[in-house]
Amino acid sequence: MCTVAVSIDPSAEIPMIVIGVRDEFTHRPWAPPAEHWPGLVGGRDLEAGGTWLAVDPAARRIGALLNGHGVLADPQARRSRGDLPLLAASGGEPVAGGVAGYDPFHLLRADAGGARLWHWDGITLEYDDLPPGTHMIVNSGWERGEENDRVAFFRPLFAGARRPSGIGGPWTEWYGLATGAGVPAGDPRAMIVHHELPDGRAYGSLSVTLVALTSTEVRYDFTADPRDPAAFRTVIPE
Repeated sequence: MCTVAVSIDPSAEIPMIVIGVRDEFTHRPWAPPAEHWPGLVGGRDLEAGGTWLAVDPAARRIGALLNGHGVLADPQARRSRGDLPLLAASGGEPVAGGVAGYDPFHLLRADAGGARLWHWDGITLEYDDLPPGTHMIVNSGWERGEENDRVAFFRPLFAGARRPSGIGGPWTEWYGLATGAGVPAGDPRAMIVHHELPDGRAYGSLSVTLVALTSTEVRYDFTADPRDPAAFRTVIPE
């Protein structure tokens, strides 16, 4: 994924909301969210077998991955980063001695009690515990300033979005923001993007996920039509 928004309000009925926009080469095969792994639900990357976002419904926990910047892994020992969201959703965490085979990443683990974000730049593994508030994570990491146009535009919009009175919704306002708020793909602020590359391939936003977590409930909504706020379907609860 290339954009994750995290809204944390410990005093709210819904303390944790995560929005994830997955950007990828459009030809890369994938399967929509389902229980592709025992006890874990998420979309499946059919090329490498992992995922970009996974949810453990029983534990009410989410793991989400973004590619990072830094030193690439040795090609002879490279591992797919797609198993990292499965690790995080299962309650595990990356450790310094076990990430050398991965290209740089940012890995989020969140539940109703809070969120932790790991950063691996190919040399050093670090983590931050996200405080209450609205946060945005992009390929450069947890952006706390205004330098990134996308973050500067969308963070206050997500911060101002009203939480539904219950996890059942309605989520209309959040759907509108998660699908790009009408910002065109060529705008530097755009969260939903599409790029035609010189070699004939295309790279862009393929799907959007909304996950809401309480201590007792999970809401997991998904759309493969990332510009249509009316196209979301509910994965959990079924």
